[in-house]
Amino acid sequence: MTALVTSGALHYPEPMRLIDRLQALYPEASRRSLRQWLATSRVRVNGAIVGRADVEVDSGDRVALTTPAPLECPLRLIHEDDDILVVDKPPGLLTIATEREHERTAYRLLRDWIAARGPGVSRLFIVHRLDRETSGLLVFAKSEEAKQHLQAQFAVRTAERVYVALAEGVMAQAEGSLISRLVEDRSLRVRAAERGGGREAITRYRVLERRRATTLLELRLVTGRRAQIRAQLAAAGHPIAGDAQYGGRTDPLQRLALHATRLAFVHPRGGRVSFDSPMPAAFDRRP
Repeated sequence: MTALVTSGALHYPEPMRLIDRLQALYPEASRRSLRQWLATSRVRVNGAIVGRADVEVDSGDRVALTTPAPLECPLRLIHEDDDILVVDKPPGLLTIATEREHERTAYRLLRDWIAARGPGVSRLFIVHRLDRETSGLLVFAKSEEAKQHLQAQFAVRTAERVYVALAEGVMAQAEGSLISRLVEDRSLRVRAAERGGGREAITRYRVLERRRATTLLELRLVTGRRAQIRAQLAAAGHPIAGDAQYGGRTDPLQRLALHATRLAFVHPRGGRVSFDSPMPAAFDRRP
C-alpha cells in the first residue's frame, strides 16, 4: 500500500487550483517539482489520484502527497527530475541488453519501474554505458531532446566522468596521462593498437594511495571509448584487480575493482549539475 507522507486538510477561504494548494502546502517545493508529483500520480484529493494541475479544489477538500514507488531492484536512485534519471549501478548488471541477456539490465529495470508508477513519463533513453562488472553512476534521459543534449557533452568532452580503480602493482608516477589508440579484436576485446589505426583514447590519472601490491587510482576520462580504462591500464602493466579478461592476476575484492564515482554535466534545462557515488568500502582493503 502506498503511504501518505504529508496531507492537508486546512480550510481555505475559497476554492483554488490544485497546483496552488500544493504550493501553499509545500512552499519550499519548486513549480517543476509540483508538476512532477502530479505527473507521477503522487497527489490525491479526497483519496483519489488527480494528475491535473488546474483541477479546482474546495476549502474542505483533503489534499495528500504519497511516497513514490520504491525502486525495488539492485539499482540505487541518486536523482530524478523531469528530464534525467541518475542511478548507482552495482557490479554484475548490464547497462543495456545483449544477444544473451535481454531482461535483467539497468535500462529494463528502470523502464519497468517508471511504467509501474502510472501515467506520466514512460520512455527512457540511453546516454552512456558502464561495463557489466563496473559499478557506479549512470544517467538516463527522459526525452530524445535531453538525450541529445547530454550525449553532445560526452562527445565534445565537457561532461566530467571520474572513476576510482585498484590497479595491480605500484605505480611510480603520482599522476599522468594514458594516451593510446584502441581497437577491437575479433573477439570484441578492446586493446591498444600496435601499428596505428584505432580510435584515440585519453585518460588522466592520479595516485590516491600506494599499497604493498596495488595502487588506488583516480581516473578522469577525456575520451569515452568502450573498456578504455581497463585496456589502457592493462597496456601500462597495471591491470585492474579482478580483471582477468585484461590480464589481472589477483581478485582481492571478488569483483572488478572499478567504480564510476563522479558524473557532472550541464542539465538539459541549464546549469551544471554534479553527482557523486562514494568509493565502495571494499576498495579500502589494503592488499
